[in-house]
Amino acid sequence: MNKEQEFLVQKSQDSLRAAKILAGENLPDFAASRAYYAMFYIAEAFLVGENLSFSKHSAVISKFGELFARTGKIDPKFHRYLIDAEQIRLKGDYDRSERLTAEDAKLMIERTEEFLELVNYLSSC
Repeated sequence: MNKEQEFLVQKSQDSLRAAKILAGENLPDFAASRAYYAMFYIAEAFLVGENLSFSKHSAVISKFGELFARTGKIDPKFHRYLIDAEQIRLKGDYDRSERLTAEDAKLMIERTEEFLELVNYLSSC
């Protein structure tokens, strides 16, 4: 891994820690948001390894799926996790009629912990 990838992995780990703290404080909207960003930073780290960088979240998510999930380099479920996480984050950040539940945050955190295991793949590249 290069320095930028290491930085993104550290940000991901810190975001997961923040998500757990926020979930423990019964702030599921904010916990889910931090969990999403933890996944997003890992996806960015994968793309940095390919000398790619994007300014839009949708571009990162799309290219991550194209280069890693669709090619079988990683289990496609991780691309699905990232897509779902973005939708949950958007709901938590912007929905004015409904809040996320503690169960939503718990699921996001569990998936993020699984997502972070992809760091082992990054380290082997």
